[in-house]
Amino acid sequence: MIVDLPSSTTSAVNRKLVELRESGGVMALGRVLTLVMVTDDGGDAEDAIEAANAASREHPCRVIVVARGARKAAPRLDAQIRVGGDAGASEVIVLRGYGPLASEEAGAGMVVPLLLPDAPVVAWWPGEAPAVPSDDPIGRLAQRRITDALSSRNPNKAFEQRRAGHVAGDTDLTWTRLTHWRALLATALDNPPHEAVTGAVVAGETVSPSTDLLAGWLAVRLDVKVKRSPAIDNGGGMSSVQLTRRSGAIELFRPDGRTATLRQPGQPDRMIPLNRRGVPDCLAEELRRLDPDEIYAEALAGIGRISRGRTPVNLVP
Repeated sequence: MIVDLPSSTTSAVNRKLVELRESGGVMALGRVLTLVMVTDDGGDAEDAIEAANAASREHPCRVIVVARGARKAAPRLDAQIRVGGDAGASEVIVLRGYGPLASEEAGAGMVVPLLLPDAPVVAWWPGEAPAVPSDDPIGRLAQRRITDALSSRNPNKAFEQRRAGHVAGDTDLTWTRLTHWRALLATALDNPPHEAVTGAVVAGETVSPSTDLLAGWLAVRLDVKVKRSPAIDNGGGMSSVQLTRRSGAIELFRPDGRTATLRQPGQPDRMIPLNRRGVPDCLAEELRRLDPDEIYAEALAGIGRISRGRTPVNLVP
């Protein structure tokens, strides 16, 4: 069910929520957090709402969408409430502010009366994000702040801003996309022979913050020299990791962006499904934890320890 509230106020939105709860049985009980999504009004906002709805099936929550409209317009707030089948396992409140109400400060002011009491707040910027999310008015309301450098117009610039302005509670979906890569590498190192890794090469697209993060993570966790190299056409994103050991290298490579091969000395090659992760999957993972991600912070710091290679790496089955 979708209820439109044109030229509205946050008080009117709250009253409508109570009315829906009392008359239609729509309940806000059991919501574990408030997810505040900040975006510009447009088609991309609907894609982000669908991703939030999908994630809410694992984490029932109240989703507040701050969809900033035209700043050169008369001040107006158009609100919308979505519940039931149109909201997944959440209740979605869309706030479209125009004119002065499209500013960051006004957005935070509209959000505060609608936050669930005694529940954590997570802020998410599915597109362009502030240079320092923790300094943003909405970011200051949140325990966790989720960005996605890859969805910015300039991913490298956005990622460097994440590194420079990082504080505890920040995370980026470029890191979450690496979870399966990190799990596979950790599992491979758990198997015999238990030899020290003496070096590593990580390859991926030239513009791939995830590749930089994986290289930084390996540099910190293994305390070895790591080279970050470009990759020959690989289907996008991360391409390959090579960990050097005395008995031979561990190689994990994904030439097509869908299926990876794990190669280890003395063992047959293993084919492993390793599709590029979608936003709903990554968002759901980030909502599982509300404490600071210390390993992500270490990976960001580790990027300063990696070297850059110019020769493309091409591992093939």
